[in-house]
Amino acid sequence: MKKIIIANWKMNPQTARQALQLADEVRRGAKSLKNVEAVLAPPFLYIPIISKILSGKSNLRLAAQDIFWEKGGAYTGEISADQLKASGVKLVIVGHSERRALGETNEIVNKKLKAVLGASMRAVLCVGEAERQKEVAFPKIIRDELHEGLTRIKKSLFRNLVVAYEPIWAISTAGRGRADNPQNIYEITTIIRRELYRMVGKRTASKISVLYGGSVDDKNARAFVKDGAVDGLLVGGASLDAKKFIGLLKEVEKIQ
Repeated sequence: MKKIIIANWKMNPQTARQALQLADEVRRGAKSLKNVEAVLAPPFLYIPIISKILSGKSNLRLAAQDIFWEKGGAYTGEISADQLKASGVKLVIVGHSERRALGETNEIVNKKLKAVLGASMRAVLCVGEAERQKEVAFPKIIRDELHEGLTRIKKSLFRNLVVAYEPIWAISTAGRGRADNPQNIYEITTIIRRELYRMVGKRTASKISVLYGGSVDDKNARAFVKDGAVDGLLVGGASLDAKKFIGLLKEVEKIQ
């Protein structure tokens, strides 16, 4: 199974020209990748123009940072699964901590997951605690985000599910984040996998990729994947520098 590396650009860059340049540099740098699936998640505005340069034989996939659960209607400012699919999107990030901080609940996350998976796209469910709790093996908030986010979803749809463990305290927003260490990541993602086994059975859960995100860059990516034993990474700030992001991809590519 290929390692999945997702570049979450968040609300960057500021112009379409910059977005195209960044996407094209990454596209050219990712040509030789065989063991890594690289994914770009730009702002909605840039999805159609980036989709054009990723068509054909590009190794890159296109993702969206969010979605709305309804198929259409009077929902100002929202975007549907069908609209994203028509623009070339293959994967959607759901429940990112920055969305949750704006008021997104587990119930809303559940609706969005159903919309993504029901449209035969892949969904990345983000889970993570606000503060490190050394005395707790598995913070309740993560268990709740998993169970409530995935409730009443058909088991057959889990084949397109990806789970990203992204502790909020580790996110590099405004330079405050501090990356976790591979041993801690290994322990918590192992517990996440066990929880998924209990929820949907080992056979189905074994096909769900578990990623790590939080202050990931080209210098620590390989250690996180190799020693943290995760199936890939969700990358924020480092993905806005084409040289660093390509270096990150190549470091993960080396892992056997």
